Amino acid sequence: MALKSSNLLKQLFRPHHLLKYGQTPIERFASGIPIVFHRKASSSDKLVDVAVDDKTGIATVTLQRPPVNSLNLELLEQFISALQAVEDNKSSGMILTSASPTVFSAGLDIMEMYKPKPDRVKKFWTTLQDMWLKLYSSPYPTVAAINGHSPAGGCLLALSCEYRIMVGPKYSIGLNETQLGIVAPRWFQDSMKNVIPIRQAELALTTGRMFSTEEALKIGLVDALAKDKADALSQAANFLLQMKKIPRVARGLTKQACRQDAIGWLEKNRDLDLQIFLTFVNQPAVQKGLELYLESLKKKQ
Repeated sequence: MALKSSNLLKQLFRPHHLLKYGQTPIERFASGIPIVFHRKASSSDKLVDVAVDDKTGIATVTLQRPPVNSLNLELLEQFISALQAVEDNKSSGMILTSASPTVFSAGLDIMEMYKPKPDRVKKFWTTLQDMWLKLYSSPYPTVAAINGHSPAGGCLLALSCEYRIMVGPKYSIGLNETQLGIVAPRWFQDSMKNVIPIRQAELALTTGRMFSTEEALKIGLVDALAKDKADALSQAANFLLQMKKIPRVARGLTKQACRQDAIGWLEKNRDLDLQIFLTFVNQPAVQKGLELYLESLKKKQ
């Protein structure tokens, strides 16, 4: 979809007012989030594991990119392959969880956005779009066993599943982009608005609120709490076993119909969404903020 005008991009990405201490929002973002240097994943790195229970037919998909399952291009590609394998295998359902003991996923890998190569950064974003469309519209039932912190893109993964079980009480979850001076994409927002009441979603999105496990349960952001990962996986399996009692095709088509408005918007506006992202990530202020933070990391090493 070609951009009819640059007005939308100018509105979204006009220069920010300086915050206290002279920081722009992206500089505050960079200084407030732990970023770990990663080597580029090779084709042999297994960043996503798929294990299928032969008795129940349930597939457990585990994100395993240390230390915080940040979403880079290679992980996204492997995750899409895992989702396709679950579908091809006609698994009765999928549980999404993390190999990390404290983080479900920290969200998008900022190294994908620092001094980005044009071809790779485009592929990164379009692959993220592909991943969300595949997970959000999956015909089989999905459960997120959230065994750690789940900000931003990590929250998006959880919201894209049909049922969420979160280990408590010390972890948090939310789409916190506005706290960082970032506008969450339309489809991120739709994912939340389709889970919690619209008024509460608006408040959460505009403030970038991170919810505790108890708060997330109360508002409906998660459906159940667990004492540990094993308990979360057990509850997830029980939910999926209940879904086996419902005719598979009817259940899947009904799910997709419920989610069609959000799915349809991204399918029709992929190019616009890509251009908005590219305009943001290539702003000098954004790149400078990332550079300053990465330099501070080097000094600490």
